[in-house]
Amino acid sequence: MRYQSIPSTVYKKNRKEFSKEMLPNSIALLASNDIQVTNADDSMGFAQNNDLLYLSGIDQEETILLLYPDAYKAENREILFIKETNEQIKIWEGDKLTAEQASALSGISRVEWVDDFEKILQLMAFEADGFYLGHNEHIKRVTKDMETRQDRLINWCRKKYPLHDYFRAAKITRSLRQIKTKEEVEMIKKAAKISIQGFERVLKKVEPGIKEYALEAELSYNLIKEGAQRHAFKPIVASGSNACALHYNDNDDVCKEGDMILMDFGVCYGNYNSDTTRCFPVNGKFSKRQKEVYSAVLRCLKTGSELLKPGIVPKDYEEQMAKLVEAELIGLGLISKEDVDKQDPDHPLYKKYFMHGTAHHIGLDVHDVGLYSRPFERGMVLTCEPGIYIAEEGIGCRLENDYLITIDGNINLTQEMPIEIEEIEKLMAKS
Repeated sequence: MRYQSIPSTVYKKNRKEFSKEMLPNSIALLASNDIQVTNADDSMGFAQNNDLLYLSGIDQEETILLLYPDAYKAENREILFIKETNEQIKIWEGDKLTAEQASALSGISRVEWVDDFEKILQLMAFEADGFYLGHNEHIKRVTKDMETRQDRLINWCRKKYPLHDYFRAAKITRSLRQIKTKEEVEMIKKAAKISIQGFERVLKKVEPGIKEYALEAELSYNLIKEGAQRHAFKPIVASGSNACALHYNDNDDVCKEGDMILMDFGVCYGNYNSDTTRCFPVNGKFSKRQKEVYSAVLRCLKTGSELLKPGIVPKDYEEQMAKLVEAELIGLGLISKEDVDKQDPDHPLYKKYFMHGTAHHIGLDVHDVGLYSRPFERGMVLTCEPGIYIAEEGIGCRLENDYLITIDGNINLTQEMPIEIEEIEKLMAKS
């Protein structure tokens, strides 16, 4: 395993909290993700279903978790089903989890082979009144045209047990996962530390004429060296006007003299993610206009991040962030106060230069699950990422940190990542 695993006591507590929210006499079933194939006999690798991971700690394909808190027999209250290995699998793929290893990781004493799942489930299914089944309920879900293992389990259950009641496991995990344990925060901090190292490598390598993907390679080298699993998402290395496309990630352009680079990147360590954005000049020195825009965004970040505290409703936070950016746009001469005073409130002028939200939950998913109608609470981890994008000037600037909400404010988990103009220029100075 590349990373230090979280103690099984955390997963035991997660299952206990999940079970409290279940209706009486019901069974929860959560299935692992599939390994996604590409062409011929190749695959894109494996990323676990994060709800299953949250409740079990098992980071392996062909896994099912069964929870039946009200089962008459104690051994039926928690069952973990994993893939049974054999010599052929070991020769071609290497070791898989043994029952003993899976039990140690998850804290679940009863571990069975996944091939026996249907038989074992039927022994208790007709005693239960309903099922909690997992599904991807993220507001930005992208699996609408792709059947997952969870989808197949839902269809199988409804066909096999049509008269049972059915409930949504994701409704429970969505609520629980918003509040991070100290162990989860440590994982995010580790991912952030690797991100910081990667950014400092990039600052030492960038120069006019370098390709954007060469800077991406520095991030990739560093995260692999430090034991991370993968990028949290495909990095954005956007030089010049490319930075005005919010999700540009072709990263195949040349970084030109006089341009500024926007780099939005993150690290996935132990399945937990960081998400940070920094901007820096290709030649090591911010131009006068770049400094003006950068300083405006940095002021929004510093002031806006102070709003990330318990009791603040996300909608109110975003409205205040928009006001901060609007004021900076007036200061930059991009819009006027007079025009703002008479603007259509349904189509505010600032949206020409600032088009996105500035806070999202982060954890097992980069855009982690959670309801944005829920006020901020102690233990949540969120980003703050204001930006200003001036297409006509070829300047796009966004700055982003990750913050842990505390009882009286927040802690910047990415505090050590250089962000002040002076420190960035100093780090970029060639010896």
